[in-house]
Parts: sequence; C-alpha cells; structure tokens
Amino acid sequence: MIVVTSVNVNGIRAAAKKGFVEWLGATEADVVCLQEVRAEADQLPPELRDLPGWHAVWAPAAAKGRAGVAVLSRSEPERTAVGFESPEFDNSGRYLEIDLPGLTVASLYLPSGEVGTERQEEKERFMAEFLVHLGKLRERAAAAGREVVVCGDWNIAHRPEDLKNWKANQKAAGFLPEERAWLDQVLGEAGYVDVVRALHPDRTGPYTWWSYRGRAFDNDSGWRIDYQIASPGLAARATTAVVERAATHAERWSDHAPVTVVYDH
Repeated sequence: MIVVTSVNVNGIRAAAKKGFVEWLGATEADVVCLQEVRAEADQLPPELRDLPGWHAVWAPAAAKGRAGVAVLSRSEPERTAVGFESPEFDNSGRYLEIDLPGLTVASLYLPSGEVGTERQEEKERFMAEFLVHLGKLRERAAAAGREVVVCGDWNIAHRPEDLKNWKANQKAAGFLPEERAWLDQVLGEAGYVDVVRALHPDRTGPYTWWSYRGRAFDNDSGWRIDYQIASPGLAARATTAVVERAATHAERWSDHAPVTVVYDH
C-alpha cells in the first residue's frame, strides 16, 4: 500500500514551532504534500532542512513570504516538475508534481480569491489554465500506464455537505456557483475522483479547515477544501481516508488539518 497525506501548513516556520515537526516524525505517510509553505529553502528551520528518510522538493513563490508548495517522499522521485507550463503561474509557488514508480503525485495551492477583486479574477484565470493541465496530465498518465493524485488546498467547497454554513456562503469565494461548477468539470470531463467523498458519500464534511476567528474549530464550523483528487484507477484502490483533526484548539499547528488516504498498491 501507499499512504499519501496533504496539508496546508499555513506557514511552515510557524507550524514547526507548534508541532508540525513532531507530527512529521510520527506520520506513517509515504508521501506528504504541503501547501502555503511561505518560505525559501534557506529560510527553513534547521530541523526541516535535513529530513532523514525523506526526499524533499520545494517550490517557493517568487513573491517572498507567499504561497509555496512542497512534496516529501520516502523514495527518491524519478521526475519533478514545478508549475504546469503557465507563464503567469509557474513561479507563484502553487503547483509541483513528482513521479514515483507508476504514480504521479502533485501538490496544489489554488488561489483563494475574493469576490469583486483582482484576486478572484486571478483565481478564475488559474482555474481555466489548470483544468486544461489536469486533462493533459491524466491523458499522459493513462498512456504511460500511470496513476495520478493531485493533493492540496483547492480553496473550493464542492457541495453543501462540504461546509457548515453553506446557505450564508453562496456568494462567498470558495462556494460560488461557478467555482463549484468548475469542480464538477474536474470530476466530470477531466475524469478525476474526489477520493474522500467517494469513501464517505453520505456524511457531512469531514471538514479540513476552520477559521482561527471565534470558536469555529470548537464548534466544528469548518470547510472541506483540501482534497485528494485521483485518477479512477488509483481512487478505486483507496481503502481509508481520514482528516487528522487535532484533539483540541491548542494542539493545532495550522488552521488546516492533514488529509490522509491509504491506497492499496
């Protein structure tokens, strides 16, 4: 089997001070995808610069202190690629993929957007380009007999079951009709599977992000915006999927929780 985990660390230097290093030392994951690293490789704390047992690939953003993705794998990647051949976004620290034997694993940090602003327009441009990439990625993988999983913070809740207060958020970035329709395309014409939802079709959540404001975490007033989106062959081999929600608010090292899936290999 292979165990894949994805988590938005909300700044890896801050997370390292709150428990991320200890979590990484205890995880049984074979691959860990990170988002919102917000650090150059030379800015990493010493305990994260050399990770015994891990091969680390970092893709920081050109804009200092923003975005940034990474993939840690127990085995050395056969290939790594930053970006998806996008002149606008390849240096934005939002996409990285590695090839392992028979499997491509990608870490995605999709722009969050903000209704009525340039940030939302940027998100829409990213989504349009990325949908094309997803289609090509799956076609290439299928031709080569490979499977694909795109892990990360997709910054869109797909269905009402994916956020606590969905009625109040229908005009908010992350739950707009056009964003949800785009995910329909990812899971439709592009041919991918939402692995966690496939394993838990009838439940609310499981949420992966809770605002630090108010008592969102204590009340489990969250959003499910972190996904593992896989090619059908790999998705069919998924046996368990869990959100590693901290036991208490004080034990959180990010406003997101790791999403961990076990795939039969």
